[in-house]
Amino acid sequence: MSDAVEYEIGAAVSCRDGACGQLVRVVLDPVARAITHIVVEPKHREGQERLVPVDLIDTGAPELCLRCSISEFDKLEYAAEIHFLSESGDDLGYGKGEMSVWPYYGLGGAIGGGMPKGPQTYFTSRVPAGEVEVRRGEQVHASDGDIGRVQGLVIDPSNHRVTHVLLQEGHLWGKKQVSIPMQSVKAVDGEGVHLDLTRDEVKDLPPVALADR
Repeated sequence: MSDAVEYEIGAAVSCRDGACGQLVRVVLDPVARAITHIVVEPKHREGQERLVPVDLIDTGAPELCLRCSISEFDKLEYAAEIHFLSESGDDLGYGKGEMSVWPYYGLGGAIGGGMPKGPQTYFTSRVPAGEVEVRRGEQVHASDGDIGRVQGLVIDPSNHRVTHVLLQEGHLWGKKQVSIPMQSVKAVDGEGVHLDLTRDEVKDLPPVALADR
């Protein structure tokens, strides 16, 4: 896989003129099995994630780098929408009296303080129609049960198609990272990554060292 590019979710992302954030998830066309966008979250700016088209990724760079400036990155489309939570819960599909909104007390709140003032908020992802997100820690399902969680993806830079899924497999005392060929992936959907392999077949895959990729 020497010509492939690894997108490890959580990796740092830079623009031409400096660091711009970290990769928090990728957006896939589940039919073509190709990446269409990556989602980059600027440091210390919750809810300011940007939806970055793959054409802006410099696949010739040794690290994950965008072919744009930081100011141009800041003008890209937001990857999340902010919503204001009403006390009735109507915006989450609940009628009046069917939902309780519990107060959240930050670390700086005084002991014995009252309810927080101002509207409460939550975020939802913005994904192009027909496409799906893959996040770090997404559940990977073997044909006979859960087997591990997604660590990242390996991409063919010529067409942005996913060639392998990087999986953290095993228990805390015996974890290993394995590379699963995309041919063994049955589907990618809102419930995670589904394999045509059994758990034993995944466990028999050799561990992947960084030098092998």
